[in-house]
Amino acid sequence: MSQNIVRMIDHTLLKADATKEEIVKLVEEAKEHLFASVCVNPTWVNTAAKMLAATPEVKVCTVIGFPLGATTSETKAFETKNAIENGANEIDMVINVAALKDNQDDLVEKDIAAVVEAAKGKALVKVIIETCLLTNEEKIRACEISVKAGADYVKTSTGFSTGGATVEDIRLMRQTVGPEIGVKASGGVRSREDALAMVEAGATRIGASSGVSISKGELSLSNY
Repeated sequence: MSQNIVRMIDHTLLKADATKEEIVKLVEEAKEHLFASVCVNPTWVNTAAKMLAATPEVKVCTVIGFPLGATTSETKAFETKNAIENGANEIDMVINVAALKDNQDDLVEKDIAAVVEAAKGKALVKVIIETCLLTNEEKIRACEISVKAGADYVKTSTGFSTGGATVEDIRLMRQTVGPEIGVKASGGVRSREDALAMVEAGATRIGASSGVSISKGELSLSNY
């Protein structure tokens, strides 16, 4: 697999029962393969940041309002500030899905903008729109709102809902945001073929717990 695709991988472990031993293993793998980042829950950000202090090319990514997106904008902003203080370089936030479906686009934009403002100049912001819960029209609106609110990336999925990334969704998201905004495929990317298909469709980042398997051209049984 080409090295630049390996460098697109956010090596991910977000399960609730992940132990410190598993997090340490994840970070060591990211250092060995030079993945783009490790993506961990906020409680593990400081652990990952300390381990990666001498490997600045591997960033520390964490999740905000995860996995439902149903916390308040103020809570998401606080989570973001706290994560950055603990060493996070990248923030993957979940939108208020219900507000989007209720056509409360101003609320959705305010929600994203609160996180963007909290991270300004300190961390990238990726907006998880949870594509499996949205119609195509809603996916387009979510992407347009994310761009308007100042996000750096749009991202397909948490990996904890009813489905993950699809090539069709990546293609639609890329068409909507244009060439300047990042698009992250996450959820169900388990093989080299999956990853290559997502990149071909327009993804610039891959979120996967299967980073090592992908880098070796193997198939993983993980769903994230």
